[in-house]
Amino acid sequence: MNKRNEEQLSFLKEQLEWSKRQTWLLEEIEMKLRAMKKIAEYALEADLSEEEANLLNREITECQQEVKALQKQLSPDYVH
Repeated sequence: MNKRNEEQLSFLKEQLEWSKRQTWLLEEIEMKLRAMKKIAEYALEADLSEEEANLLNREITECQQEVKALQKQLSPDYVH
């Protein structure tokens, strides 16, 4: 294999790994969003005490923070 082919193969492998990482990040974001939706639907239908509502709000906030952190990693400027 010549140098040009090796470079192209290396580039394509890097692109594949990048794509796998992006897919994983998007799946993680989707899981967090689904969890937030589930919490919101539960809160809508349940008769919650103030304490329960605060707990669910904290869970939502935590999920939001996790989503934001994952979204930052989607950025091409993200450094490991």
